This record gives sequence, structure tokens and C-alpha cells, in this order.
Amino acid sequence: MKIPKNMKQDEVVKTIEAVINKIAPKYTFKDYDLEDIKQESFIICIDALNRYDGKRPLENFLSVHLSNRLKNFIRDNHYVKDNIHKKKVKTPQYIMDDNFINTEYNLDEEVINKEIFDKIDKELPANLREDYLKTLNNISITKQRREKLFDAIKRILDDENEAR
Repeated sequence: MKIPKNMKQDEVVKTIEAVINKIAPKYTFKDYDLEDIKQESFIICIDALNRYDGKRPLENFLSVHLSNRLKNFIRDNHYVKDNIHKKKVKTPQYIMDDNFINTEYNLDEEVINKEIFDKIDKELPANLREDYLKTLNNISITKQRREKLFDAIKRILDDENEAR
């Protein structure tokens, strides 16, 4: 680990931990829990120290670097490119779990990705939007809030199913 001038190792570690605690929770998704993201983030920050030039505060440098690396990870691992769609989001596992959307909807993956998520996004009440976005990114919400969100989504999907 390259220690920047005028800093001690424990100061650098504290700065890295502060950056990780601020940024990592924003980037939890599918199969990764917060602790996994924090561990990966620590490694990313340690590697970035070799490129730190001291022209701006270390915390700013690490925040930008870590955010960019995590965004790239999401882009590379959670988007699919194909000939029909230039870029489409992979189906979030948490929402598309078989226990949540059962086979009675009888929809293929393309329809689910496009029509269902568009419909949910359009019709979901504003007071549930934050919880919906957290759920899409596999950020934990309370059981009561999750049940309220899923009830609203089920109503939207039932309305869609009846319209077919």
C-alpha cells in the first residue's frame, strides 16, 4: 500500500473506510451483500492509492474512483447486449423470483423486462418508489415495507393480467 505524503497509514485506512461506508451501500445489488461490496471496495481503494497524485483531497479522489469502478462493475455484470436491444437491464432476481411472479402470468423474459417493468414504473405510487428502487438494487428494506411494495406490484400485475 502506497501511503500518500504527509499521512500516516492509520489515517489512510480511516479515510478509505469513511469513503467505503458512504459509497458502498449505494451499490449493493443481486447476489452481493453489503459486506462483500465493502471488501471489494477496500481492495479497489488500496489499488487506487498508486495513482493518487496528491493534487486534491484523498477522500475526493477515492470517492470518484470507487464510484466509477462500481458503476463499471454493474454495467459489465448486470446489462446484456444483444442484436435487438443495444442494452437492456438483466432481470433483477429479487423482484423476478418465482415465488413473487408465478407462472400464471405466462410471459417470456423479453416481455417481463420491457412491458412489466415499464408498467410497474409508470403505475407504482410515488410513496413506494424509493423502496422499489432499493429492491431492484437488492438493498434491504423492512418486511412490512417490502410486503406493502409487493402488494402494490401484485395489484399492478393482476390488472395487467386481467387486461390480457
